[in-house]
Amino acid sequence: MTNTYDAGTHAGIRRYFNTGKTRTLEWRLEQLRALDAFLREREKEISQAAYADLRKSPGVTWLTETSYLRSEIKHTLGNLRRWMRPRRVGVSLYHFPAKAFVERDPLGVVLVLGTWNYPLALSLEPLIGALTGGNCVVLKPSELAPATSRLIADEIPRWVDPDAVRVVEGDGATSAGLLENRFDHILFTGSRRTGALVMQAAAHHLTPVTLELGGKSPCIVTEKADLRVAARRIVWAKFLNAGQTCIAPDYLMVQESVEEPLLEFMKEALALFYGSNPEQCTDYGRIVDAKAFRRLDAMVHEGRLVAGGMSDEKDLYIAPTIVRNVPVDSLLMQEEIFGPILPVISFSSLPEAVDQVCSLPDPLAVYLFSHERAELDYFKANTRSGGVCCNDLLFQVTIPDLPFGGRGASGIGVYHGKAGFDTFSAPRSVLIRKTFPDPDLRYPPYTGRYFRLLKRIFTIFS
Repeated sequence: MTNTYDAGTHAGIRRYFNTGKTRTLEWRLEQLRALDAFLREREKEISQAAYADLRKSPGVTWLTETSYLRSEIKHTLGNLRRWMRPRRVGVSLYHFPAKAFVERDPLGVVLVLGTWNYPLALSLEPLIGALTGGNCVVLKPSELAPATSRLIADEIPRWVDPDAVRVVEGDGATSAGLLENRFDHILFTGSRRTGALVMQAAAHHLTPVTLELGGKSPCIVTEKADLRVAARRIVWAKFLNAGQTCIAPDYLMVQESVEEPLLEFMKEALALFYGSNPEQCTDYGRIVDAKAFRRLDAMVHEGRLVAGGMSDEKDLYIAPTIVRNVPVDSLLMQEEIFGPILPVISFSSLPEAVDQVCSLPDPLAVYLFSHERAELDYFKANTRSGGVCCNDLLFQVTIPDLPFGGRGASGIGVYHGKAGFDTFSAPRSVLIRKTFPDPDLRYPPYTGRYFRLLKRIFTIFS
């Protein structure tokens, strides 16, 4: 662990990459197994850190941090050998004798800038992808989750190759200092405003970036949905981690004919999950800090209250809150909420709801509850987003073979599973030919009958 990262440190980690040690399959597998051992053997410490940062219960931490990462590692261990194999491609007859293939080459030294809402998962998930690609990594956890940041800084260098992975703690100024160095790839998770600054800094070195930025992910419920199941799943997904989930439903649109019964089912789900006083529920978390609390507290009373509305700044507590009759020009509909407030808007037809979704920048995810295949087809064809999920929420990111990422204002690039391996490695085209035969026809001068013959050969065998 270090709190400084200077030009000498950067040169040292690049020299280590140039030794070639990180390229081998054995080295990559060794790092993954070590991370899995860390998650298994330090589960208690991880849970304590998550509780200190966000009041996460052990169950929520296990579900959204440790088990999620271990599943990703298991999937990668089972597939990495196959992912690393060169992919043969065909060659035309006039290239014979020759063979051509595409291999995946490590990028070099990768910078990962983690975030605070899932401070372990959203730091180590990109680390897994970068190590899988055979890279050295500089990892900066979020300072807004200080207990988890310190755990990562203290523990990770003890489990993985410390010459290949450097953990740097610090605030925004530390991140800015890191960005002054030339990295071979940068992955950032966080706000659009900060993402723009990261991209601007990366452009100075022509460094490619992966940006995961969030956005207003909508959830639409039509009259063709199973309302009880939809209500339970929406309440679970929205208020998990006190609403501080980048792919949580940011607003709910419900068809007018089923709005009342859906809201009743949602109130029942709230009482079932969190009791009559969610502040006392061990599975309900807290807002990350006072600044975020004040921003959210100003939104609580927009629209007509359906449930919740209570708050306590000293405890950084905002109750699971549902509001309806929300004006489209309200703060709740103009910016990403990223907290436990769910605005509800009614609509008469699916095209009307889709028009509202399309009036906002492309989100990370869009959700639809409907058992009508035609509605799903229409929804997919007429919306733009990083991902689509029908009749559930959040679980699309738990399938390792589904790439995760945004588009437009919600992000650039993807990772997870094979997509992470591809993001953190570069395709390298390789052609290997024999030196015999070496016909004169390929060389100038390209005139007369030799040129006519050359054109005929290329036409026949291409």
